[in-house]
Amino acid sequence: MSRHIIVDGYNLLGVQAKGALNAGQAGESAREALLLDLATYRHRVGHTMTVVFDAWRQHGATQQQEHRAGLTVVFTRQGEQADQVIQRLVRAEGHDCVVVSSDHEILNTARAYGAFVLRSQEFLQKLRHRSHSTSTLRSIDSIVTDDEAPRTQRLGKKGNPRKLPKAIRQRLRNLKKF
Repeated sequence: MSRHIIVDGYNLLGVQAKGALNAGQAGESAREALLLDLATYRHRVGHTMTVVFDAWRQHGATQQQEHRAGLTVVFTRQGEQADQVIQRLVRAEGHDCVVVSSDHEILNTARAYGAFVLRSQEFLQKLRHRSHSTSTLRSIDSIVTDDEAPRTQRLGKKGNPRKLPKAIRQRLRNLKKF
């Protein structure tokens, strides 16, 4: 089943450069390299992809949308941030989409509408991993996000002690699709 992946472009660029770039400093070449990587990933997995970039400081009264190599690239209009566009897309798509970002506001909105959430760091690992393998992830620590950690460290857990919690098993099943 094909899903719609919505990517926070400058957030992913910032994580890729380990915070060295921000929305104002990311050059055309870094953005184009990211779009090339995303297009390659999109062709490999077959999901629909939308990449949203902030352009709210530029002088554009309308939102610009381009189609490149199978990707939909959206530049926000003047006075609008990428977060607002992503949240609007998530509201429209609901549980049929995947959101790639590390912004807590975006992630909370995505969870509220039933969308699957991938943090930018997790997605970069998938993006860099050239061969699509179905092997299990290396450690549970990479699966559990900051918001889920307190739920998994409960004392006196009932049931099979060797079995992962249901939330982590569900997350593993969803991650295998990417």
